[in-house]
Amino acid sequence: MKKLIIINGPNLNLLGKREPEIYGSQTFANYLEVLRKKFPQVELEYYQSNIEGELIDKIQEVGFSYDGIILNAAAYTHTSIGIGDAIKAISSAVVEVHISNTFSREEFRHQSYISPNAKGVILGFGLLSYDLAIVSFL
Repeated sequence: MKKLIIINGPNLNLLGKREPEIYGSQTFANYLEVLRKKFPQVELEYYQSNIEGELIDKIQEVGFSYDGIILNAAAYTHTSIGIGDAIKAISSAVVEVHISNTFSREEFRHQSYISPNAKGVILGFGLLSYDLAIVSFL
């Protein structure tokens, strides 16, 4: 059984409330249950924080023992050299995920400090982006 963790960054705790025209109306807690039912062959854990250092700590904690990390670093994708360095330092593969198509948004969202160290990048498919990331590990 594959052991994966989804790590979500800032403001993703507000899914279902925050800008539904971009992020949809479903909470991530509800969607996580959908994912667990859809992928019973995967041990799927979840972590969310609005704090950059806590995200780095979690990446370091799981980054040598999990089969993979699905990371939506949200706004930190575009600003955090520290998260990028944490991904470079671990042995677990990381798939960068975004709900929206970051390239169709503000120009500052076109830069990612995660991508150069990720196994792959999936963006713009709404919450289905997480499904696609899980499939990439199977």
